[in-house]
Amino acid sequence: MAYQSKDLSVLAYANGFTLWHYTTADLPAIVDTTGYFNAASTMLRVGDIVVANVDTAGTMKAGLFLVSANSGGVVDVNDLTQIGSADTR
Repeated sequence: MAYQSKDLSVLAYANGFTLWHYTTADLPAIVDTTGYFNAASTMLRVGDIVVANVDTAGTMKAGLFLVSANSGGVVDVNDLTQIGSADTR
């Protein structure tokens, strides 16, 4: 798959910072590839955080992506910081 604008939404905005939510069937390694969010480059700012549900068609994961670069329309996010990586009970 590829980035879908309908799956990116604002959760909160304050002081020049935006907290986003994004959901996708794409794997985390695909989403954190440089350029994945290029179509949203006019909205995403360095320092924004994207709360994400990824691999929704497989073994769903949730986590955070930090927007680490956005220059010349090219957006990069850091690797997924996973939330709830194990359920032992």
